[in-house]
Amino acid sequence: MQQTLNTTLLIIGGGPGGYVAAIRAGQLGISTILVEGQALGGTCLNIGCIPSKALIHVAEQFQQTRHHSQGSALGINVAAPTLDIGKSVEWKDGIVDRLTTGVAALLKKHKVQVIHGWARVVDGKTVDIEGADTRIQCEHLLLATGSKSVNLPMLPLGGPIISSTEALAPKALPKRLIVVGGGYIGLELGIAYRKLGAEVSVVEAQERILPAYDSELTQPVLESVKQLGIKLYLKHSVEGFDAGTNTLQVRDPNGDSLNLETDQVLVAVGRKPNTQGWNLEALNLEMNGSALRIDQRCQTSMRNVWAIGDLAGEPMLAHRAMAQGEMVAELIAGQHREFNPTAIAAVCFTDPELVVVGKTPDEAKAAGLDCIVSSFPFAANGRAMTLESKSGFVRVVARRDNHLIVGWQAVGVGVSELSTAFGQSLEMGARLEDIAGTIHAHPTLGEAVQEAALRALGHALHL
Repeated sequence: MQQTLNTTLLIIGGGPGGYVAAIRAGQLGISTILVEGQALGGTCLNIGCIPSKALIHVAEQFQQTRHHSQGSALGINVAAPTLDIGKSVEWKDGIVDRLTTGVAALLKKHKVQVIHGWARVVDGKTVDIEGADTRIQCEHLLLATGSKSVNLPMLPLGGPIISSTEALAPKALPKRLIVVGGGYIGLELGIAYRKLGAEVSVVEAQERILPAYDSELTQPVLESVKQLGIKLYLKHSVEGFDAGTNTLQVRDPNGDSLNLETDQVLVAVGRKPNTQGWNLEALNLEMNGSALRIDQRCQTSMRNVWAIGDLAGEPMLAHRAMAQGEMVAELIAGQHREFNPTAIAAVCFTDPELVVVGKTPDEAKAAGLDCIVSSFPFAANGRAMTLESKSGFVRVVARRDNHLIVGWQAVGVGVSELSTAFGQSLEMGARLEDIAGTIHAHPTLGEAVQEAALRALGHALHL
């Protein structure tokens, strides 16, 4: 016999958006049920952000050790290293387990009821859990089902054709890997696999890698990719895969066909909102392309039905979903909130790393703003030199009339950690003088942030 549960808030999806919403709701004393069909933590914790950064770290350590085995400028010499990829994956899985266990403990602490099963929407107040013979009635329904990889019809997954999920849990490393897609997912994993010893090629339909970022910002990444020996096939389109000969068929810019031999093909052409398989159609909500349309409070077109994270479209970032989830819980508790961030940082963990926060020079121009654009190179930064990483720069975009900062970009070693300072300065309405006048610790990469602001004011000290 089917049991019926009643709750104030029902959340479908236990990824960063869903679980943060549940924790915050629990803190606020809202009766909450969270439904998740797979592991808590969603794509990000299990098969996305966290495992990919772990694999990138393994790759970086392996490459550094190999570098020292050939006699390094630092005077460190070691024997040529070997790699036990099984052990590396085990270490990565250990991190994932610790984090997902931590999420489960936090949900329990805040009295959130977690149901493991697949949700099927009946209406805006009713959801059935398949396989659990349970129906849940709720006052508020929060949809946080995330996104999934975009598949290519001519490259169906299976065997040698893999997605990022399989690439993050290799049983063995391929000798040759072709990555289809030169965006951040494809390049992060392509660079990691190259450092782990695979021969890597990247096929990208656009004329350059990381087409979502401007060419000045991606130039140091392009140089690094070439230095690593990754082959690039730009402006090439994929036609299919021949399993008999293990070749990927691509078409070059002139329309000629090429056959590229490989052991594996990683399809990394982007992600799309996960709208299928849980009867979303029953709600007949307004869409925004392939995503759900939401307002500044993350409300959908149906009263008391909310949507957050990748399901609500771009930017598909875990930290955006988390902030939205926290806000929705507070709104349900009667607080006054709206989702109106000045900027959301986008970080790309390639080698070197990339960060974009706020408006780029081109975006500022398109918005009709007259801006000062100024960069400071890491080649003139002492800390970057001691890290053997002199490529890249920090760039600031500020209005010419009042010096209000509207954007920051950076490319270089470890610049992901500068994203916090960038976001904070935009959120607090900083001007060039505020950043230039703040004493930055020496020697740090962050000094390049101050120097970029000083240079925009016409008096950089170390250039």
